[in-house]
Amino acid sequence: MRFALVGNPSVGKSLIFNQLTGLGVEVSNYPGTTVELQRGNTCFQREMIELVDLPGVYSLDGESEEEVLVREFLGQREINAVIVVTNVTRLERNLYLLLQVAEYGLPMVVVLNMVDEAVKQGLEIDTNPLRDLLGVDVILAAAAQGKNIDQIIPAALAATRPATVEIPYDHHIEAAVRSLGKIFGADRVESIQALQGIGDNPELLEAARAIADEIESRHRMTAAQIIAANRHNFAHQIADLMLKEDVMLPRSDLDGFLTRAFPGIPILLGVLVGMLLLVFALGTFLEEMIVELFDVFALEPFHMLGLPPLIDVVGASILLALQAGFGIAFPYVLLFYIFISILEDSGYMTRAAFLADNAMHRLGMHGGAVIPLTLAFGCNVPAIMSVRLLHSRRERIIGSFLATMVPCSARTVVIAGIVAAFVGIGAAFSVYAIVFVLILITGLFLSRVTPGERFGMIMEMVPLRRPDPRLVLKKAWSRLSEFLFIAMPLLLAGSVVLGLLEFFGIMTLFEQIVEPYTMALLGLPGYSATALIFGILRKEMAFETLAILAGTADLGSVLSSLQLYIFAIVTVLFVPCLATITVLLREVGARITLAITAYTVALGLFVGALLFHLLG
Repeated sequence: MRFALVGNPSVGKSLIFNQLTGLGVEVSNYPGTTVELQRGNTCFQREMIELVDLPGVYSLDGESEEEVLVREFLGQREINAVIVVTNVTRLERNLYLLLQVAEYGLPMVVVLNMVDEAVKQGLEIDTNPLRDLLGVDVILAAAAQGKNIDQIIPAALAATRPATVEIPYDHHIEAAVRSLGKIFGADRVESIQALQGIGDNPELLEAARAIADEIESRHRMTAAQIIAANRHNFAHQIADLMLKEDVMLPRSDLDGFLTRAFPGIPILLGVLVGMLLLVFALGTFLEEMIVELFDVFALEPFHMLGLPPLIDVVGASILLALQAGFGIAFPYVLLFYIFISILEDSGYMTRAAFLADNAMHRLGMHGGAVIPLTLAFGCNVPAIMSVRLLHSRRERIIGSFLATMVPCSARTVVIAGIVAAFVGIGAAFSVYAIVFVLILITGLFLSRVTPGERFGMIMEMVPLRRPDPRLVLKKAWSRLSEFLFIAMPLLLAGSVVLGLLEFFGIMTLFEQIVEPYTMALLGLPGYSATALIFGILRKEMAFETLAILAGTADLGSVLSSLQLYIFAIVTVLFVPCLATITVLLREVGARITLAITAYTVALGLFVGALLFHLLG
C-alpha cells in the first residue's frame, strides 16, 4: 500500500509524516528533478505501508518544479490514497488545492490540521459539508499535540472509493470540457488542464488553445483566470459552511512588531546575530573539546602503537577525518539545526523571510536566503544544507555560491590566528570587508546570469507558537543524520587520499614544482601551496600546516606581513573545505559544485595576485 501526503507549505504535513513514519525515512530526488521527496514506512495491523511526503504547493496550476512534480505524481495514479493536509485556520486558501486534488478522482482522506489554533481564534468547525461534498473521511487533528494522528492510516486504508466533486465552472468552460472529452477522449482533469495550457498531448493542447482564445474574447479574461476564479468562489462557499466564529477572542499584535521595518529589522538582526554568536561560542567550545578528546584518546595512542608507516598514515588519516567530521557535526551542524528548528516551529522563520525579502531580491533570491547566509558564519556545511529552504533551483545555486564564500568559524581562525596576530586588527577586518564586497559583486552578477525563472515569494504566515522541545530535537537529529551518513564517508575517503599523497612524497614534489609559480604569482614559498591543499580538509588546517612546514608557530619571523596577509585571504577565498564540497555535491550536483570550486580557486588566486602586485 502506498499513500501520498499533499498540502500547502507550513500546514504541518511534514510533522504528520514524521509522526507516522518515525526515523526510518529515505530522502531522494524525484527522477528528472532536483526536488526532494521523503519516503517512509509504517506498519499497521501487520501490513507495511509506504508514505510519500510530496513538496508543499499552493496549487497545481503553476510551472515550478514542485507544482509539476505533484501534478505528475498524482496523474500517474500509482498510489492507493491521497492524504490532503490543510490548515483549518486558513481553510479557504487551503481548499483551493484540496479541490484540485479531489478532481483527480483518487481515494482521499482530508486532515483538517491545527484545530488547536482554531480554538484559540474562537473558530467552530463543522466537517459535515466537506464530508458530504467529497464523500471522504474528514479528520480534525492537531499535529503539534499528536491529536487524532492515529486515525489517519485507518481512514486511508478504508478509503476505497474515489473522491467525487464537480466544481461549478463557467458554462463556457463546461462546454469546452465536454467538447474536448468527446473529440480526444480526455477526462475532466486533462481537459481543464489543457485549457490552462498544461499537458503533453500536442493535438489536445492546440484544440484547447483555440477554444481558450474564443472564451477569452467573450469574457475579457483568460480561461485560466476563469477556472481559478471559479475554484476560489467554490472554496469560499465551502469555507463559509464549515466555519463559524464562535466568539471573538483577543489577539496579540506581535506580528505588527515583527513584520514592520521598525522594530522588525532590529529584532531580526538581533535574533540572527544572537543565534550566530551562540552557534559560534558553543560550537567553538564543543569543537575544541572533541578535537582534544580525539587527540588524547585516539590519535596519540594510535601513533604509539608503532605500526608500519603506511598503515600509520592511513589510520591517522581516518582518525583525522573522524575528528574533523564530528568536530563539525555536533558543535555546528547539530546546534544550527536545533536553532533553525526552534525558529521554524515558533513561526518566526516566515517573519524573518518577509523582512529580508527586498534585500535578498537584489541578489537573485528571496527572504528565506537570509538564514543560510547568516549561519554560514558559523559553518558553511549547515548553511549549504539549508539552501533547500529556497524554492527554486536558481535560488539554490546562487545561495550555494554565496554561502560558500562567507567566512565560517574555521576561516575566522585563520584570519585571527594569522592576520590579527601577526599583521594587525585593522588588517583582519579588511579581510572581511574584501570578502563581503566580493560576495555582493558575485550575488549581483549571478542574479543576472543564472538561468531559471524568478518566482515571487508566497509564504504562509503561520501562527506564533511555543516550540515542542521533543519535536525540535527529533527534527534536528533527523537532519544531522543526513550529514553523518552522506558527508562523512566522502570526508573519510578524501582524508585518506591526502594522507597517501603526503606519504608517497607527492606533496613534496608538488611543492618543488609550484614554488616558482607561487613566488611569481603570490610572493609565497612553495610550502604554502601544500598548506592550502591541507586546508581543503579543514580550513584551519591550512594555518596549522603552514606553521608545521615553516618550522615555527611564530610565522611573523619567517614570512613578511604582506605574505601572511595574502596567504590568509587566499585561504579564506580558496576551495571550500572537503565537508562543504561533499554537501554541495548532495545539494546542487557535481556540475555546480565544480563551478563553485573553480570560481573560488580562481577568485582566491586573482585577489591574492592583485594584492601582491599592488602592495608588493
